[in-house]
Amino acid sequence: MWVSFRSASTRKDSHITQVQLAQTLGISQSTVNAYELGHRRVPVSALPLLARTLGVSVEELIGEDSAAQERKRGRTPKLMQHMERINALPKTQQKFVMQMIEMALAQAATQGAAR
Repeated sequence: MWVSFRSASTRKDSHITQVQLAQTLGISQSTVNAYELGHRRVPVSALPLLARTLGVSVEELIGEDSAAQERKRGRTPKLMQHMERINALPKTQQKFVMQMIEMALAQAATQGAAR
């Protein structure tokens, strides 16, 4: 898998030259230049090393900072929190909880149809 990103400003903020970055990544300076211009895509496998070298997270590197991620996803909905808790239960208890949920949903559907 490959991703696009533009790292020139991040690289410059880190006071690293294209040549230095190329040496760290084991690629040519022209490849780094092509990445920065958006002419080539960076292999996903290279992102962790690239991020560490530039002193940023992978998310920041590809253009998604943690605040933007939180706004986009929002807080974990209560239903998802419950599902995670159910998933942590032993299988027999999971089965019991699922039966209870199915009964509650069936009852709600019956009541909804009667209205």
